[in-house]
Amino acid sequence: MTHLLDVNALVAWAWTDHPHHLRVDRWITMIIGPGERRLATTPIVQLGFVRVSVLRNPQGTTVEMATRRLDELVDYLDTRHGFLPDDLPSCRPFPAWCRNPKHTTDAHLLALAEKHGLQLATLDTRIPGAFVIP
Repeated sequence: MTHLLDVNALVAWAWTDHPHHLRVDRWITMIIGPGERRLATTPIVQLGFVRVSVLRNPQGTTVEMATRRLDELVDYLDTRHGFLPDDLPSCRPFPAWCRNPKHTTDAHLLALAEKHGLQLATLDTRIPGAFVIP
């Protein structure tokens, strides 16, 4: 099984001061051990990671620093990382649960994961059908 990380999961894993860092780090350490499990990111997730990383700490994290951290995470995963190109149109009918503009990216990532036989991994319990990282 391959899990598509959402932005929040990737941010939590990357930064040790994030309140869910240990939770995500434990889960990733467990699943990338023996077996066929892999993690994936997309252009939206990677761009969102850089944006959120800088916004959450504007005095201490630059775009360059966030980009380096993203590269470190991908390098750490090595062959256990897959880059999923985004091949879904951005203008599409959104599911009924997507009533807030903040959920549009979540809905898009969920549909993208499902299209490619992946499971969206998130910390957000409000995304129907997504895997919530324990």
